[in-house]
Amino acid sequence: MKQERETPSTQPNLILTGFMGTGKSSVGRLLARRLKRPFVDTDKEIEKRVRRKIKDIFAEEGEAAFRALERRCVEEWLPDAGAVIATGGGILTSPGMSEALRSRGVVVTLFASPETIFARTRGGSRPLLETEDPLAKIRALLAARERDYLNAGIGVLTDGRTMPELAAGILRIYRRACRARRA
Repeated sequence: MKQERETPSTQPNLILTGFMGTGKSSVGRLLARRLKRPFVDTDKEIEKRVRRKIKDIFAEEGEAAFRALERRCVEEWLPDAGAVIATGGGILTSPGMSEALRSRGVVVTLFASPETIFARTRGGSRPLLETEDPLAKIRALLAARERDYLNAGIGVLTDGRTMPELAAGILRIYRRACRARRA
């Protein structure tokens, strides 16, 4: 029996999760170029589909409405295979999202220290960090989400690593996971 040759469109999605500012979008774009695959950022996909900015959804409808859109994005709008996907930082806080993401591909969770996250996100548009003490908010959110992040997928620390180093490590993890899925 002849074995079908795998193409990017038949290989599992590579899904990057983790807290905001851990590098999901930056390394995701690099990985997509290296793998010659489409890159999908769930936040951008939501904005495109509903024609509204994330910050406006948070401000006008609240976090629960945004989390419902994230679920819809994962369940209906993401490619079935062959893409590199970066998720929003809080996607794993919704019940069942870890399982939903794992059913859509290989999940790699990115981690960074609160100080690194603060430095990377300072000055950006992050609705959850619009507070008097963003570093304290980062620490509190990380503590609240730690279990979700640890249980989502293979973890990778991004502190002190260049994008090429990070991409190379994630590619090794992804290829190993793909081989294990075929075995």
